Amino acid sequence: MRHVHIPAPRVARTSRSAGARRGGLGQKARWYLPAALIADLLGAGIPVALVFDAAGQVRPLYCALAASLAWTAVQALRRRYAFRALGESRGVLPVLHDWLILIGVLAVLRAAIEESTPRLAALGALVPALLITVACHKLTYRHLSAARREAQAVSRVLVVGEPGAAESVIAHLSARTDHPYVVVGVVPVGSGELTSGVPVAARLPESAPAAPTGDSAAVLAAVADYHCDLVLVAPGARIAGERLRRVAWALHDEGLELAVFPGLVEVSPKRLETVSAGGLAVLRVAPPVSGGVQSVLKSALDRTGAGLGLLVLAPFFLGTAAAIRLGSTGPAFYTQRRIGRNGTPFTMWKFRTMVVDADALKQDLAGANENDGHMFKMRRDPRVTRVGRLLRRTSLDELPQLINVLKGEMSLVGPRPPLPEEVAEYDEVELRRLTVRPGMTGLWQISGRSDLSWDETIQLDLQYVDNWSFTSDVDVVARTFRAVVDGRGAY
Repeated sequence: MRHVHIPAPRVARTSRSAGARRGGLGQKARWYLPAALIADLLGAGIPVALVFDAAGQVRPLYCALAASLAWTAVQALRRRYAFRALGESRGVLPVLHDWLILIGVLAVLRAAIEESTPRLAALGALVPALLITVACHKLTYRHLSAARREAQAVSRVLVVGEPGAAESVIAHLSARTDHPYVVVGVVPVGSGELTSGVPVAARLPESAPAAPTGDSAAVLAAVADYHCDLVLVAPGARIAGERLRRVAWALHDEGLELAVFPGLVEVSPKRLETVSAGGLAVLRVAPPVSGGVQSVLKSALDRTGAGLGLLVLAPFFLGTAAAIRLGSTGPAFYTQRRIGRNGTPFTMWKFRTMVVDADALKQDLAGANENDGHMFKMRRDPRVTRVGRLLRRTSLDELPQLINVLKGEMSLVGPRPPLPEEVAEYDEVELRRLTVRPGMTGLWQISGRSDLSWDETIQLDLQYVDNWSFTSDVDVVARTFRAVVDGRGAY
C-alpha cells in the first residue's frame, strides 16, 4: 500500500472534538430506540390484525399482538436494539435474516394453536413488517451519518502507539466520516515526531518504565484531560505483551474501553475470528471467498439475470439504437478492448454515447482530464452526443454489457473493466483488482462514480475483491438502482 500523508483538510476533521466534548456515543438521538420499537410493533401488528380480521379469524387482535411481540423479541435477541447497533446499519440483508427467523417462529406457533388463516395471506400480512423495519433503519442511518458529519454522536478517541503506527491510524480515521471515532489526542511511544496536528496528550518512554504503573498513570491522565471514551492502541515492538497488558488492566479498572488496531485495512468483520492459542489472543483472518456454493450462486445470478435482462429489454434496445442513429452518424453500439479477470482481454459492448472519432480526439483532450489517476474522465466532454449525455446520466449506456455477462466475460457486480493502457501503468496493488471478473456495477458505481479520486476507486475495488460474498452482491445490485436514479458522478 502507498504511504498516506495527512493533508490539512483531513486534520480538520479532528476539530470535531470541540463539538464532541459535550458527549460521546451518548449523543445518538434519543428517538432511535422508541422509533425502532414503535415501527416494529405497529409494522407487524396492524397488517396482521387487518388481514386476519378480513380472513374471518376469531381472535385477530391476539394474533396481531403475538406477531408484534415475536418480531420485537427476534430483533432483541439479535441485539438490534442495543445502543451501539441503533442507526449503524442500513442493510436489507440483516433485516431479511431476522424476518425469516420470525416466519419460522410464527409457523411453529401457528401449528401449535392450529390457526387456520390461509398461509399466503398470513405470509403477506408479515411483509409490511420487513419493509417498515428496513425503512426505519435507513432513516436512522441517514440521520446518524449526518449527525457525525457535524461532530455529534461520536466517540472521543485517544490513540496510543509508536509515532508511525499512530499517524497511520489517525490518517485512516480522519479520512472518513462513516464511523463514530474522532481522535482528540495521541500518546506516542518514544520521541518520534508527529505531523498530523492532533494534540500530544502525553509521551511514553521507548522502553517500559521501572515503575509498573508509569505507563498506566500517563494514559489515564491523558484520558481524563481529553475526556476520552476509548483508548485505541496501535501495537508495536515498544507497546505490546506485558506492557500493553498493564495498560489494559488500568483502563478496565476505571471502567474505560480499550481497542487494539491489528494493522489490517478494509477487512470485513465477517472474515475475522478471535481465537486463543496458549493464552495468546489471536485474530484469525479467513481468506476471501473464491469458490464453493457462493461462487456457483454468483454465476447463476449473472447468467440468469443477463439472459432475462436481454429478453425483457429487447424493445428498449431497438428504440435506443434508433435514437442514437438519428442523433448522430455512426453505429448504435460501441465496442472497446478491455481487460478482464487475470488480465484476459475481451471486447466490451456499450451504446455509443460519443461521436464516431472520439478515440482519435482523446489525445487532444488529455490536458483536460479531471481524474487524478489512470482513468480519463471529463465532466463536460465535447465528444459526448446529446443522446449520449442522457444515456450516461442514467447509466443506460452500460446495458449492452449484459452480452458480456451472458458470455462469462463480465459479472453483474465487480470492479469496472479497465483499458489496456490503464493496466499497463498498474502497480502490484492495483493489479489485484483483476483477480475477479469485472462488473457492470459495483462499489464504485454506488459510491460516487466519476466524482471519486483514483485512490478511492482502487480502495473500493480492493475492498470488494477481498470481502466479496453473494449477499454483498445482492446488496450492491439493490443500491445500484438508487445510484442510477440519483445520477451523482455520472458524466
